[in-house]
Amino acid sequence: MNFNDYQIKSRKTAGYPDIGYPIIYPTLGLVNEAGEVAGKIKKVFRDKDGQISEETREALRAELGDVLWYLAQVATELDLTLDEIAEHNIAKLYDRLERGKIRGDGDNR
Repeated sequence: MNFNDYQIKSRKTAGYPDIGYPIIYPTLGLVNEAGEVAGKIKKVFRDKDGQISEETREALRAELGDVLWYLAQVATELDLTLDEIAEHNIAKLYDRLERGKIRGDGDNR
């Protein structure tokens, strides 16, 4: 499946409350789900000596899917496609790589 197909298909399942601006709910969901991914990874190092079991891997797959769903909804609310976001991001990263600026900080390096 490609990003645009996913975005179109996932939109059929989008039903979130009207809280004033349609971008608010999926943005908060994105942050929440990313936090759940981070929490599961934290527990791998806290409780499992950094070893990712098959059970944890499957749980992370599910959480990453939730992250992707919310990302797709945020992109849709901004009238952007996941394909164009991915293309822009990889072009930016390759430009940094070619200029020897892949490491460091700052958006405009």
